Amino acid sequence: MKHLFHIPVLGLAFSIDSAVKVARYGISSTLSIVDDELIERMRLYYSKEYNYQTSAITKKEEDFRAKRITAYLDLLALIINKQIQDLKKEDFVAGTDLTKYFELLPESTEEKQLYNSMLLSDDIQVKQKLQDTLRNLVSPGAIDVNIMSKLDKVNYDKDGQELDAAYCDAVAALRGFANSKLNSSVILSAGMNPRLYSQLAELNAFKPDKDGLLPKKVILKVSDYRSALIQAKYLAKKGVWISEFRVESGLNCGGHAFATDGYLLGPILEEFKQKKQELINELSATYLAYWHEEGKQLKSAPKIRFTLQGGIGTAEEQNFLLQHYEFDGTGWGSPFLLVPEATTVDDNTLYDLAHAKEEDFYISNSSPLGVLFNNFKKSTAEAKRLERIEKKRPGSPCLKKYLVANKEFSTQPICTASREYQNKKILQLNELNLTDEAYKKSFDEITEKTCLCEGLATAAYIKYDIAKRKEDTSVSICPGPNTAYFNGIYSLKQMVDHIYGRVTLNLAPHRPHMFINELQLYIEYFERFITTKVNDNKQLKFAEKFKNQLLDGISYYFSIFDKLSTFQDFKEDSFLKLLREKKQKLELAVLPSPLI
Repeated sequence: MKHLFHIPVLGLAFSIDSAVKVARYGISSTLSIVDDELIERMRLYYSKEYNYQTSAITKKEEDFRAKRITAYLDLLALIINKQIQDLKKEDFVAGTDLTKYFELLPESTEEKQLYNSMLLSDDIQVKQKLQDTLRNLVSPGAIDVNIMSKLDKVNYDKDGQELDAAYCDAVAALRGFANSKLNSSVILSAGMNPRLYSQLAELNAFKPDKDGLLPKKVILKVSDYRSALIQAKYLAKKGVWISEFRVESGLNCGGHAFATDGYLLGPILEEFKQKKQELINELSATYLAYWHEEGKQLKSAPKIRFTLQGGIGTAEEQNFLLQHYEFDGTGWGSPFLLVPEATTVDDNTLYDLAHAKEEDFYISNSSPLGVLFNNFKKSTAEAKRLERIEKKRPGSPCLKKYLVANKEFSTQPICTASREYQNKKILQLNELNLTDEAYKKSFDEITEKTCLCEGLATAAYIKYDIAKRKEDTSVSICPGPNTAYFNGIYSLKQMVDHIYGRVTLNLAPHRPHMFINELQLYIEYFERFITTKVNDNKQLKFAEKFKNQLLDGISYYFSIFDKLSTFQDFKEDSFLKLLREKKQKLELAVLPSPLI
C-alpha cells in the first residue's frame, strides 16, 4: 500500500467509479457490488467514454448479475491499466498526473523521499536516472469491492419458482468478483452469512497457490475483536484467509450503523493491539492445518493488515490511531463525498452537503433492513418521502427488490419501504382504534422506511445523465455525522494533504475529537433505548451493561489522555472537560425500575 488511508465503500453510487478517479494515484477505494443495474449502466457509460466496443448484458441472460459485475470490474481494470501506462509516459512537470502521483504520497514512503531527492538534484544524468526509477515504482491503488453479507436475497424464475442458492444476490455478486481479472479484495460487511462463506471457500480465486499466494483476498469489516475472531476462525477452518480486518466505529460512520453493546472505539482498538499477535497465531495455525490436510504444505500464512475507520477528521487523529494502536492504515469515507475528483455526488446534493449544519445529519430508522441508518435531512429522497405521505401515497415503487425481507403479507418477501407493504400495514393500523398519539407514532414508524435501492444509486444517474425516462431522480445519501464539520468542496490534493498534515482544512472550530463525537452518539443511542425500548427485565439488564461499558470507555480515555495529548494540542476546556461532562451525564441517567 502506497498510502496510509483508503476510501471505503460509500453508498451505491458515491464510490461506484472512484477507482477511475483515484486508482492511478495509488489510492485504494471500494465500490459496492450490490446493484447490478447501476453497475451495468456505469459499464455502458465508461465503455462509450473510452471507446470500447460492448453490448448490454440483459436480465434475460442466465447468471446476468454475476456477468454484469465481472464485466464492469474487468472494464475498470482495463481503464486503470491504460491510465497507468499513459501516466508513466508523462514528464515530471507541474500539472501532470505523474507529478501529482508523487506529490500526494505520504512523506514517510521511500517513493516520496526518492521523488524529493530527484527534485533537489542538479545533476541531469542523476535526475534522469531517478525519474526512470520513479516511473517503474508507479502502481495503482486497489479496486476493492464490498458485499453486505446479509443482502443475499433468494431469486425466482419467471414462473415464481425459487432459483438455486448459487443465484442468491450476495453469492452471485461474489462469483462476479471471483471471475473478474482484478487482483484485489472483497470486503465482507454487516455480519456473518454461512451460505456466502461456504461459497467463498469453494471458489479457486480465494485459495492459495503452491507458494501460498492468494489470487484474490478477503477483508472483514468488524465492530469489535470478538466478532473478528469468530468470523475469521470460522473461515480459516474452511481454508479461507482474512488478509485485513477493517475495524469500524459502530455509530460514528456513514451508511448503516451497527451499534456495539456500549463498547467505544478506543477500548476496542486497545483490545486489538493487545491481542493482535494472539489472533494472528490462532488463525495461522487453523489455516495451515486445513491446507496441510488438503495436501498443500504452506510454509506460513499470509500477512494480516489492521485498519480502522469511522469519524476521523484530522491528521493528528490519524497519526495517533496509527502509532498508538499500531494499525496499518485508516479509512476516510464521508469527507471524500465533498471531493468531486474522488467520488460521484450530484451537484445539488454536493452543494447541500457542503453547506449543511450538524442538525442536518441524523441516525434514523429509515432502512428497510431494520438497522440504524445515517440520514441527511436535506436529501431530495427525504423530501420525496414526505411528499408521498402528504399526497396519501406513502411508500415507494419497489423495482430493484434488493432489500426485500418481510413476509407478513406474502409468501415471497417484500420491502418495508414499498408502497405495497406500507399500504397494507396502514390498513391494519386503521383497525386498531388507537389514540391519535399512538396512531401517529405507529404511522410514522411505518412510513419512515425509505427506498435505498433507488435513492442511493441516483446520484450517478444524474451526474452522468444515464437516468431512464420518467425514472425517479430523488437522491438518498448516507454521510456520517463527521461530515458536518467539513464545510466546503475540496480538491483531491487538498483532502489528501489534510490527511497527511501538509495543510489544515478549515473545519468547524467547535468540532470535538473523534472519540468524543462517538461517545456522544452512543449516549444519545443509550437515552433513546431506555426511553423507548426497555419493556422487560432482559432489556433493563442490557441497558445496565451498556451504561457500564460506556463508563468503562470513559475511564479508558482518561487513562490515555497523556499519550493522546502528545499528538494534539488539547486544552482543559476541550477534551477533558467534555469527557467529564459526558461521564456526569451518564452517571445521572436514571434507568427504568425493574419490572415485576
